[in-house]
Amino acid sequence: MENPVIIALDFENAKKAKVFLANFDDQSPYVKVGMELFYAEGASFVRWLKEQNFRVFLDLKLHDIPTTVHKAMKVLGGLNIDMVNVHAAGGVAMMKAAKEGLLAAGAHHTKLIAVTQLTSTTEKVLKEELLIKDIDLNDCVSHYAKLAKNAGLDGVVCSVQEAASIKNVCGEDFLTVTPGIRLSGSDTHDQARVATPGEAAIKKSDYMVIGRSITGAEEPVSTYEEIFNEWRESYENNSFPTLA
Repeated sequence: MENPVIIALDFENAKKAKVFLANFDDQSPYVKVGMELFYAEGASFVRWLKEQNFRVFLDLKLHDIPTTVHKAMKVLGGLNIDMVNVHAAGGVAMMKAAKEGLLAAGAHHTKLIAVTQLTSTTEKVLKEELLIKDIDLNDCVSHYAKLAKNAGLDGVVCSVQEAASIKNVCGEDFLTVTPGIRLSGSDTHDQARVATPGEAAIKKSDYMVIGRSITGAEEPVSTYEEIFNEWRESYENNSFPTLA
């Protein structure tokens, strides 16, 4: 069974990220490189990760006019990354351009996914700040997911709470990548829509993106394995703990 955990390397520089990764001396977990680390270190760190046999999700959430996104994705596709993302709010033409950029770079294996709504977004934010008032948050996420599928993307970033409904409308093969995962009793930090690894298994999350719960743990490898074991047990037994 594939480990669905993607560790978010939310470090300020490559040195700190490498010190952390040294804990995993006998395995190469799937890792996420976000804006902070990529903007600090650039493509060289991504290339280093690939040389060390890590799978890499490059989380830059591109959102611009189609031509710009196409050109940017053509560059990123040359990094041999395993997954990359855009914002679904950029529209179908932009998402199609992103896919075309990857293919132009020969990155046929790279999964392209779209951010639906950030896990920090609440119903109040959706309606009062984003002025999306006609549908609720779950329906908004599902709509964005359908747009992403129609654009030829491989899946979406969503919260665990929306994963099952996305599978219902987009198919079981459409990937759901879910941040906001916390072990029972953990701090939710700045994310509003969170879940445990057990809940993620039941609600059809394909990948769980987890940062501080692992990177800030005293025993990160043990925590990484604990999260996977909770996910696997829940997947096999169809039961899960809930957040405290």
